[in-house]
Amino acid sequence: MRAFDTSYPQVLAFITAAWIAVRALAALRAGRVLWRRELLLLTVYICLAVIARVVYFPMALENGRIGLLRFNASRMPGGVNLVPFRHMFIRYPGWKLNIIGNVAMFIPVGIFWPLCFKRLNGPFKTVLAGFGLSLIIELSQLLFYERRSDVDDLILNTAGVLIGAAIYFAARAVIWMAKKHARKTSAEGKRVN
Repeated sequence: MRAFDTSYPQVLAFITAAWIAVRALAALRAGRVLWRRELLLLTVYICLAVIARVVYFPMALENGRIGLLRFNASRMPGGVNLVPFRHMFIRYPGWKLNIIGNVAMFIPVGIFWPLCFKRLNGPFKTVLAGFGLSLIIELSQLLFYERRSDVDDLILNTAGVLIGAAIYFAARAVIWMAKKHARKTSAEGKRVN
């Protein structure tokens, strides 16, 4: 097999099947299904599905449909940019959308991943995990001749994770302080009575 095309519904079906298999194995290993956790983990699935759509498939529709992802072993990758900020501020149609989109697409990763994964218990670990996801995506784009791997995307995606992590950990700190204040106020009220 030297060449093939795949559609977004096919990729989404693969992501969904892999997700179901992983979650089924986790349930078997735990001996039960924790439905609240599974519902929360759906945010991770949604992040992956949306990122796959935006990253691997053309944004412009072809005949009213999402274009195909094309692989051809005989063709070279679409391009690689290893120089930071080389393409980030070149004015071309859609350059602002590219910057905003690359950041915005990864903000949910910074918010939901630490909520779902206990090991991502700080901003640094969360940003590092988001960087790793973005790096895997950029490297995987080397397989597809119509896609580009760009260090600028890696920088912008990681910035999005950083923004999301800042939102999540700031909100968590505010909630913790409010609970602490409520406990202190409650304890003081009990002493007065």
